[in-house]
Amino acid sequence: MLDAVDAALVRALQGDGRATYQALADQVGLSRTAVRARVKHLISTGAIRIVGVLHAGVMGMEVFGHISLRVCGPVRPVVDELTRREAVVFVAQTAGRFPVVAHVRVRDDAALSAELTHLRAIPGVVEAEVFRGDQITKDEYSSVRPLRNISIDPLDWRLVRCLQANGRASYADLARTVGLSQAAARARVVRLLDAGVIHVTALIEASAVGVTERLGFGLRCRGDASALADNLASLPGISFAATGFGSYDIVGGVTATDRRTIVDTLETIRRAPEVSYTETWDYLAVAKERQRIDGHSYTTIPHPRGG
Repeated sequence: MLDAVDAALVRALQGDGRATYQALADQVGLSRTAVRARVKHLISTGAIRIVGVLHAGVMGMEVFGHISLRVCGPVRPVVDELTRREAVVFVAQTAGRFPVVAHVRVRDDAALSAELTHLRAIPGVVEAEVFRGDQITKDEYSSVRPLRNISIDPLDWRLVRCLQANGRASYADLARTVGLSQAAARARVVRLLDAGVIHVTALIEASAVGVTERLGFGLRCRGDASALADNLASLPGISFAATGFGSYDIVGGVTATDRRTIVDTLETIRRAPEVSYTETWDYLAVAKERQRIDGHSYTTIPHPRGG
């Protein structure tokens, strides 16, 4: 488990994984030396990894679909088939109205329609209820910052791959790896970060923070769904939030160290005056999560209540 200072450092690194030790020290009220030692300890023990995450639009996967599947017969064969689909980035067996949920990432609506045709044809699938994402407000594994249209050349991609492996790699190390001067490497990295192509963040090993509970939710709401989603994204434990249309107005996810915290978060969501309907599903078994790194599952550190 992380103490309060480590948790504060992790939150700061989730916002900017390349923040200087002095900037981090100013945020948590410790000396630069103490902060440097803590960050290095978090990384060396495997509690966190600081990596670059790409914007989904850069990968040609701007369209997001949350698919709830009703199944006749055993669920596992359906889950196994879903895991083999390239466009399916997340599959889980769930307890709720539907026994299986899947997340699909594709380039456009035509591709989403084609993928749905394949999913509906899987033996055992009798219904597919679709939420088509419009705007992703929070995603711990993908940059949700505005994406500027910039050209990306092979050297940029080499830098991106370096940052995906080690988000805190020094400009000197990056320069040596790609064969540029330090100044040139820094200019390119800053350009990629400012354009929203890549975001450097801290991914936390779930066991390090004692995360054992995970829940999905779908909301229907009154008024501005985007404003509600923005508010939800700031709640403790919210790991994903997206607005859209179809079966729900908002789809999201919650992680927590215990069931009581999950219940408290859901009660906070239900108390929002804009929420007219709440549906939840418990993740019994996650069969595919493309964003997992080295076989480990990572999570986010929630902000303190009222923080």
